[in-house]
Amino acid sequence: MYIYRHAEETLKELARMFGAVLVTGPRQVGKTTMLKKFADHAAYASLDDPLLLAVAKGQSATFFKDNPPPVFIDEVQYAPELFPHIKIIIDRDKKKGQFFMSGSQQFHLMQDVTESLAGRLGLLTLLGLSLREKAGLNFTAPFIPNDSYFEERRGKSLGFSYDDIWYNIHRGSMPELTANDFDWQMYYAAYVKTYIERDVRQLTQVGDELKFLNFMTLVAGRTGQLLNLASLARDVGISTPTAERWLSILVTSNIVYLLKPYHNNLIKRTVKTPKLYFLDTGLAAYLTRWNSAEVLKNGAMAGAFFESFVISEIIKSFYNKGSMDPPLYFFRNQNMVEIDLLIEDAGTLHPIEIKKHADPTKKDLAAFAVLDKISGIKRGPGGVVCMYDRLITLSGEDRVIPINYL
Repeated sequence: MYIYRHAEETLKELARMFGAVLVTGPRQVGKTTMLKKFADHAAYASLDDPLLLAVAKGQSATFFKDNPPPVFIDEVQYAPELFPHIKIIIDRDKKKGQFFMSGSQQFHLMQDVTESLAGRLGLLTLLGLSLREKAGLNFTAPFIPNDSYFEERRGKSLGFSYDDIWYNIHRGSMPELTANDFDWQMYYAAYVKTYIERDVRQLTQVGDELKFLNFMTLVAGRTGQLLNLASLARDVGISTPTAERWLSILVTSNIVYLLKPYHNNLIKRTVKTPKLYFLDTGLAAYLTRWNSAEVLKNGAMAGAFFESFVISEIIKSFYNKGSMDPPLYFFRNQNMVEIDLLIEDAGTLHPIEIKKHADPTKKDLAAFAVLDKISGIKRGPGGVVCMYDRLITLSGEDRVIPINYL
């Protein structure tokens, strides 16, 4: 069963604009499936095939004689030797949409690609399935909580119940887990093993895989918290520089997202440390041993998982439209006033609070007032994303925003 991916619209536009398109993202989120469907006119060459990989690396100059464009090269990160030849062909033929490429991680890939194919390459990041995609809703606008967004969404609530939401938070966003009745525990056990063996071991030379798994598990347990590298390093028994390098592996492979703090010249007294979020809450639940949706929603980390899920859904809405660096931030000043999320759009900041409860009040908006007191900042409509079932105005332009409206 193929599930329509909202990134297909962006993929079509990138193929119209550039000679080559690269889709990156975590393992098993559907990059190959989407590209095969989209580029069904192109030849297919997977560098998971050891014979093809040997040719790509050892005889890169002749690789495209056997695999002429248009061609889809899967797992292209294993053979960066191909990039100069792709550049030569694009410059020679002056054609768009000739090379489609996928890569499960970006450790060395992005640097090689951007240097070799500058100006010739369209980039797209694909994450797991969004709630919109699971519900079959053909609505692809990035989430910006203003009047025009909600006008477009009118009558298009996703329709997930309270229990459905927690099922999806726990189950995760991997397409295979959505389309099939696979055992959740077995799936993620195999996923982690493959990720560490194929991406981490082969491409980053992490010496101690057990310690890396422990590090990854501790990071999952701190989803939704301010990053504290020194504490992570101490708990795992590694140096702070090693912890920094290992975190960069999780970030560049789109397992973890670092939400930047908002600050500018007008705001001097703000926290400068990012918050970390696991992008697939199913994987985070597996690592931290929350073995059912029921246990998770009633557990000590329920709020952190709900917040991580909402942040991930919003990030997906931007990535699917081609944004490589979404304008998303959080705010916390030295008086510990915090706003979970700020979305910047056309010079306007939209504040968002994220609460797992279903009975929001005006108190949930109290932190927004700190923005109103800073001259030079333009604040737009915001709201509380929560489990309430109706989109209503709570105060002024700020709304109660059901998670079904993300």
